[in-house]
Amino acid sequence: MKPLLEEFHHHYLSDPHKARTEISDIILGGQDGLVNVLGVILGIAAATGDPRVVIIAGLAATFAESVSMGAVAYTSTIASADVYESEREREYRHIQKAPTLEREEIVEIYQGKGFSGEVLDKIVETITASPDVWVAVMMAEEHGLTPTNRSHALRSAFVVGVSAIIGSLIPMIPFFVFPITLSMVLSVVVAAISLFAVGVYKARLTIGNPGKSGLEMAVIGTLSALVGYAVGVLLKLPSSP
Repeated sequence: MKPLLEEFHHHYLSDPHKARTEISDIILGGQDGLVNVLGVILGIAAATGDPRVVIIAGLAATFAESVSMGAVAYTSTIASADVYESEREREYRHIQKAPTLEREEIVEIYQGKGFSGEVLDKIVETITASPDVWVAVMMAEEHGLTPTNRSHALRSAFVVGVSAIIGSLIPMIPFFVFPITLSMVLSVVVAAISLFAVGVYKARLTIGNPGKSGLEMAVIGTLSALVGYAVGVLLKLPSSP
């Protein structure tokens, strides 16, 4: 009984399989919003030196970014579903019109996995006995496609949009409190720390070195945002007399 309980704990609690969650949408929206708005506010700050203008531009970019990202998440989810359904219908037509060729593709797929002889024949016979199973195998093995649920489109758009807002507001916080020069430095530092934390968390959820993943995300995101600062410096407005 004890080994069974240990297996249950390991399988479901300490090391559960990762089902599709909103984590990827949260990371996508938050990271994109943070980096893009950081670039905008650094550029505006460098060009104008006016914290009020920085905040207004940052808020405008925040909400425009969130709507845009949410719309992209929605349309990309729908597009993925359309691609899958289109390819699935094509596979159904193929197994009806050219079953011999499609069967040979199944044979080649499982030969490539190391099966042969009677075992291979049994696998092929089992798969091709059901059109639904046959098509599902072809979709996964030949095309590398997995089903996309259309009902997730709105939820994905909402999660990405809200995450983009939260991520965008993070680098703006110093400008509400501190002088503009200090705010620019603190904004970069806060953004880098946030990106590092996201990179570490992502690595722990998947695979890879958490420290390396965090550092890569922090460096890439910060350097991308500093492009906005460079543009602001180049286009800096002349001081009023």
